[in-house]
Amino acid sequence: MTIGEGKYDHYNGAPNFTKTIMRIISINLNGIRSASSKGFYEWLAQQEADVICVQELKAQAGDMTGQMLAPSGYHGHFHYAEKKGYSGVGIYSRVQPERVVAGLGITEFDAEGRYLRADYADYSVVSLYLPSGSSGEERQAVKFKFMDAFMPHLLELRASGREVVICGDWNIAHREIDLKNWRGNKKNSGFLPEERAWLTQLFDEVGWIDTFRHIHPELEAYTWWSNRGQAWAKDVGWRIDYQIATPGIARRAHAASIYKAQRFSDHAPLIIDYRD
Repeated sequence: MTIGEGKYDHYNGAPNFTKTIMRIISINLNGIRSASSKGFYEWLAQQEADVICVQELKAQAGDMTGQMLAPSGYHGHFHYAEKKGYSGVGIYSRVQPERVVAGLGITEFDAEGRYLRADYADYSVVSLYLPSGSSGEERQAVKFKFMDAFMPHLLELRASGREVVICGDWNIAHREIDLKNWRGNKKNSGFLPEERAWLTQLFDEVGWIDTFRHIHPELEAYTWWSNRGQAWAKDVGWRIDYQIATPGIARRAHAASIYKAQRFSDHAPLIIDYRD
């Protein structure tokens, strides 16, 4: 991993020319055009990120401006949903990937634009938008179906021997610490026992690592806030955006933050730095 040599260390405010750092950012934009109008790309230009994973584009190729397709210094790749104004994921990277894989090979889910993988020389980065089940039983059933289909793929990636970081909106808060009002959400999508058990299996049995929790084991921090009830102002949030990684690269994660000084979406950017 050789991206980002001699990068500025945003965490201690001092130049760091002795370590090679890779910075990965993940954010659900809740509409790429909306996020753009709120200054997302101006902010991004200041982050010195190597890879940026975005979700919920709510756009098709014809809606994208040049800046959205390829911000200065970046290559852009996208997996759009067939339905207009819906879903979609993308990856920006300073280094052109050796291979880009759009979709899981499952027509039902690939039509919704939920998975994009960029393969580099010795690692891969995925932008993922796992379905939400909050709109009702029908979509919750789709969510469970996606989870069932996705687990074998996660097992396959884990067994491949490659280092992989899966960034995105997983639409599940894993532990009680991961949402403010956990007592009132035990029967709600995003905190159902079956969903949480699925993530526990992913971590404890399959061996993937929640990099934010690896760095901050007990920090109460959220990445999404409802637009209702002054959730943002009161910090009544959910941590449902993750960078979930294979152990080798997860162990290199040394700094993690959730950016809240500006709002580009109802989600906040998750920023993680990985040492070489």
